[in-house]
Amino acid sequence: MTYRGEPVITRRSGGGWVAVVGVPLSAKVGLDAIEVDGKPVSFSIQPKRYPEQRVQLKNKRQVNPNAEDEARIAKERLLTAPAWKAWPEGLVASLGFRQPTPGALTASFGMRRIFNGEPRSPHSGLDIRSPQGQAVRAPAAGVVVLTGDFFYSGNAVFVAHGEGVVSLLCHLSKITVKQGQVLKAGDVVGEVGMTGRATGPHLHWSLSLNNAQVDPRLFLSHPGRK
Repeated sequence: MTYRGEPVITRRSGGGWVAVVGVPLSAKVGLDAIEVDGKPVSFSIQPKRYPEQRVQLKNKRQVNPNAEDEARIAKERLLTAPAWKAWPEGLVASLGFRQPTPGALTASFGMRRIFNGEPRSPHSGLDIRSPQGQAVRAPAAGVVVLTGDFFYSGNAVFVAHGEGVVSLLCHLSKITVKQGQVLKAGDVVGEVGMTGRATGPHLHWSLSLNNAQVDPRLFLSHPGRK
């Protein structure tokens, strides 16, 4: 089974199969389809209105990057693209996740963001308000596929959980894992910080299925707890 050319998670259910499909925020309302053995199976995308968030940033380059910043951002997109599609052999993704660090869930997935009065891309993850230096843990078992210091994300760790399910943990003050490291759920990957585009210490957690970022809250059994 594939969706927009990307393989999707499938699970047996009774005498058949269930597909768990990540639908991107950019998808248009109406009929869409997955491919099953090359044949389309349609489903309907319903409208959803997300709240608005207004943020004032002192660093104006984080709102309107200069030419040097834009070149860096373009390089980082090329570097991170394979990480979002990682499918480590032998890993079976869990669809139940633990919150990566304790704290209140603040800026939610899909928020329409306005920085210094200028509209920008919707919020692609879930923010968790936490103190500087608090441990950040793997939300599920997986493999570290990329770490780095990125323009918007700051110090960040990509963890592939299997079957195209990938977590991105951002704005860390410290990274404590290396690329290729195998993790169990709850292993420490770093510490909460405010690197990259951040106005205060917090963790930004993005979750991707079939290369489409989705709301991590959908997969949390106890939001607000670790």
